[in-house]
Amino acid sequence: MARWSRAIAGLGMALALVAAAEPDAPARPGVDAPELAALGRYPIGVADTVFVQRDQLYPLPDGSDPKPADRRLAVKIWYPAAAGAGGGTTYRTALPGEDGRPVAFTVPGLATPAAVTARGRFPLVILAHGYSNTPELLSWLGENLASKGYVVVAPAFADPSITIRTPEAQAGPLARRPLDIVFVAAEAQRRARAGEGPLAVADPGATAVIGYSMGGYGALAAAGGRLGTSLGPATRGVLTPYVADGAQRRVLRVNGLKAVVAIAPPSNLRDRVLWAEDGMASITAPTLFIVGSQDRVVGYDPGVRTLFERASATRRYLLTFRDAGHSIALVGAPAEMRCNFWNLDWFEDAVWRKDRLLAVQAHFITAFLDRYVKGDATRADYLDGLVPDSSAGSWANSPAGRYAGYSPGPPASTIWKGFQPSRRAGLLFEALGQFP
Repeated sequence: MARWSRAIAGLGMALALVAAAEPDAPARPGVDAPELAALGRYPIGVADTVFVQRDQLYPLPDGSDPKPADRRLAVKIWYPAAAGAGGGTTYRTALPGEDGRPVAFTVPGLATPAAVTARGRFPLVILAHGYSNTPELLSWLGENLASKGYVVVAPAFADPSITIRTPEAQAGPLARRPLDIVFVAAEAQRRARAGEGPLAVADPGATAVIGYSMGGYGALAAAGGRLGTSLGPATRGVLTPYVADGAQRRVLRVNGLKAVVAIAPPSNLRDRVLWAEDGMASITAPTLFIVGSQDRVVGYDPGVRTLFERASATRRYLLTFRDAGHSIALVGAPAEMRCNFWNLDWFEDAVWRKDRLLAVQAHFITAFLDRYVKGDATRADYLDGLVPDSSAGSWANSPAGRYAGYSPGPPASTIWKGFQPSRRAGLLFEALGQFP
């Protein structure tokens, strides 16, 4: 009997360990996350819909001349839900494997499909994924922001496989990313004004755009960044009217834009310069740039740092993860994507823990959007006046040992506000310019 009792107890402990090891939704930060990464007070809802833009040009991967056709974008919407929503969900998506064929996987989520919306009016965020990515890979940010009172709209751009490394294939994402973001923002704002679905609680006059990689390029262009003239022929004429000297260049801009977040945005692609020389100077919305100092895909300096320095018409910030590469914004690698280097490299960084990368970004994106979209002046202490090197701050009377509390910021501490004293190394945060 004693042996049976010990066996049952052992089995129970094993099952508990297995349950504890199962992955939590990436939107929920760990215990060593900075302060503002924590989930907000709202339950999270999620809905799927389709936005259709008539008679659009798309440069097909085969190099043929673009022909007008309806542009259908599947869209995922995360939003603040009414009390009582819960249960979570499982996202199902896929990425191109090394042979170009899709590799399917799942991502756990906190959102409740079709949940009732919370009462209120919430800022609108357009969330744009990278080349060959999908919205589900940014679910950590969509869910996290929805819990804090944002309506997040994430289109699926249906790019060609990233394994097709030809100029003809790359022309489609280059052409459509800025145009799609502007369209999705306008359509989401229209549905908000019309009171349609979960977008009925979105405020079209308080809009932000967030983009990662190719989505970061699109976000900066949709914020008014002036595109280089070489993108006209590179997109087989699709972007010709919208480049720096194009007749419709002023049309390529999101209305009601209050803030922009560009995570690892490219400044060139295959030695093709994407921006006019003064292209960043046309952006007037406050902008947060995020990048790894070892990003060998889009470059750091020159690269994202150059874009940050040239955005001279607005208040802008640069968050740098020292020694991180390009894979900083997607969820951690699901089990299905850990079988070979190609699949794993979509997700994981060589130096940084993925949950740490996401938590630090969630902290700063929250502070930035709250400050410039919601107008919460108290968030300025999390952004302005920080010592550039996260390791350089001091806190004279900080508790000793494994202290889990957060730095209160100046005047008591020059450790970045909201960071735990022993969890602050490896980062740079810089600010330039004034908010108009």
